Amino acid sequence: MKKPVYKIIVLKISGEALQGKNGSGIDFDALKSIAQQLKDVYALGIKIAVVIGGGNIFRGEIAAKEGMDRSTADYMGMLATVINGLALQDVLEQMGVPTRVQSAITMRALAESYIRRRAIRHLDKKRIVIFVCGTGNPYFTTDTTAALRAMEIGAEAVLKGTKVDGVYSSDPLKDKTAKKFSKLKYIDVINKGLKVMDATAITLCMEKKMPIIVFDLFKKGNIKKLVLGDKIGTIVKD
Repeated sequence: MKKPVYKIIVLKISGEALQGKNGSGIDFDALKSIAQQLKDVYALGIKIAVVIGGGNIFRGEIAAKEGMDRSTADYMGMLATVINGLALQDVLEQMGVPTRVQSAITMRALAESYIRRRAIRHLDKKRIVIFVCGTGNPYFTTDTTAALRAMEIGAEAVLKGTKVDGVYSSDPLKDKTAKKFSKLKYIDVINKGLKVMDATAITLCMEKKMPIIVFDLFKKGNIKKLVLGDKIGTIVKD
């Protein structure tokens, strides 16, 4: 059997991933599918942290375009990530996987406050840690949170689960001539304006040489294949 090539990973899940075929909210079939993949990777002894978005419930950027104060809208989006994080925690623990939810905004009745050393301790104790509320600051995306948390906990890669099987030159769902990239450099992502992660996240990863792997989250077994070294999706690194 193959040995894992990563010991510590951060998985970035967008809120949209949890809505599955629904237009919004949580599709529990999609949620259970993601949780099962995490359980399979957890069984390999991998330390797993998850950064989760809230776009299936509320998107601050869209609300701001409709005239809402951007900071208020972003804080509302952070609250949406808490709902998703608690849902993922519940499903994982029903599967027998111990977890902890840590929030960048203090809310003691629902989650632990984010403390870097405590998060690392949970990982050492073989618990999956789910990070919610982004960085706790408006104007920063959960992509940036994933990059930041990965560096703070000493992760070896950021895995970004999406609806497509990698990074393309344009939207493959709209453009049949879109070219898929198997490898990219950080600077190419920025220069080409490719929608891998936002510019702040890419810059952080570039400075710390943190690999980013973009892959199809909905193909069962893909997370496990990635940590075992299979070449899936698009890898961004220098």
